[in-house]
Amino acid sequence: MKGVYAVPDISRDEVAHLARLSRLALSDAELDEFAGQLDSILHHVKAVAEVATDDVPPTANPSAIVNVTRPDVIVPGLTPEQSLSEAPNAEEGRFAVPQILGESE
Repeated sequence: MKGVYAVPDISRDEVAHLARLSRLALSDAELDEFAGQLDSILHHVKAVAEVATDDVPPTANPSAIVNVTRPDVIVPGLTPEQSLSEAPNAEEGRFAVPQILGESE
């Protein structure tokens, strides 16, 4: 166990102080509401911190994921002439296609 952390209850005055430091204008109702919410968050953080993790190694992902790839091997491909041999229209070693969207070139 990592240790027990004493989490004090967060007071309305502490929330008001944090609001002033953050330049937030909070109403009395908001101060009361946020005090309760922040207190709840701190107690949840305490519960997470108390989880026994001494035997768990640090990791970014708990699953042993391995990227499955094949070796990068160069294999012969088509020559430009072979590629263009079945093309309906070719010009200057490139596929020729109809003009679209009114482009001039």
